[in-house]
Amino acid sequence: MQKRSVKAKLLAAPILAFALALPALAQEHHAGDVTLKVTTVAGDLEHPWSVEVLPDGAYLVTERPGRMRIIRDGKVSEPLRGLPKIAAVGQGGLLDVALAPAFAETRRLFFTAAAPGPGGQGTAVFAARLSDDEQRLEEVDRIFLMNKLSRAGQHFGSRIAIAADGSLFFGIGDRGDADRAQDPEDHAGKIMHINPDGSAATGSPGGQALPEVWSSGHRNPQGLTIDPVDNRLYTVEHGARGGDEINAPQAGNNYGWPVISYGKHYSGAEIGIGQSADGYEQPLHYWDPSIAPGALAIYRGPMFPEWDGDFLVAALKYQLLARIERSDDGTIGAEERMLGGEYGRIRDVKVAPDGSILLVTDEEDGQLLRITRGDES
Repeated sequence: MQKRSVKAKLLAAPILAFALALPALAQEHHAGDVTLKVTTVAGDLEHPWSVEVLPDGAYLVTERPGRMRIIRDGKVSEPLRGLPKIAAVGQGGLLDVALAPAFAETRRLFFTAAAPGPGGQGTAVFAARLSDDEQRLEEVDRIFLMNKLSRAGQHFGSRIAIAADGSLFFGIGDRGDADRAQDPEDHAGKIMHINPDGSAATGSPGGQALPEVWSSGHRNPQGLTIDPVDNRLYTVEHGARGGDEINAPQAGNNYGWPVISYGKHYSGAEIGIGQSADGYEQPLHYWDPSIAPGALAIYRGPMFPEWDGDFLVAALKYQLLARIERSDDGTIGAEERMLGGEYGRIRDVKVAPDGSILLVTDEEDGQLLRITRGDES
């Protein structure tokens, strides 16, 4: 399979100097012809959900029970002050975090959480500013709250991907009620597209009940990313018993849940009317049995050039990192499973500015891990 070369603009881009004092010990693993070195950056994190790299190379990490911390020089900070009230219920809590494009100048960021309200809780998006002393969040503003709350504790979705124009894409799961994903007047089971102030973004499909809805028919999209080369949006989402999917959601399209699926109900019963039907989009890739995907990244970086353009998928069930090859025309190729069972449930995966790969493990004693190339001196 012909592989993309690393784009010249990526090779020419400035690479941040990582000044972290990493522990001396690291474990090595083999992935095909590549040796991976996995270093534990930090531990003692309670169900970490997301990681972002700050401009100086430190890490900003969320913990699902409702804490946000900074990890610098191998040291984990006290929780930042100023977070809003969060519903740490079931799968809900403090979830994703994403830095605004001009964070280095503005210190603005966005985060998602399960927010409490009349009738229960639901997925919310907040904007905030990280204080200059890095002790708290300032100017915290809830810019979005899904329109129908419930007391269910599952399927909040909520990864954020920021487009080139600064608008935000994020996913909301069906909240445990599958039919909501097909309700055009319900935010559940949808990919959303909003401006940084929370208003519906331009470019979303017109003529619909909720102008902020980008696409529908999603079960629980917990991975969301935009390829920096072609600016295309991709998601990975949980199926039921089988039927985890990678999709490339386009405006106005319906991705089928629960009308079509490659999985079955946990009872073993069939889902919907089959695996395909007119009016519903097919996934780019699916898993059966399920791997319980966490986050999704597209590898663009200098450290692993042979992986350029490939999907990286964090997996909870088999505690692994999956790499899925993509050819120049976007065709999906072979899947390679790495680190299976070695580190616990892998929730997030990010490609750092230097091309290393960051993972967080969703455990009571969760870790932030960094993968570098181990076959070079």
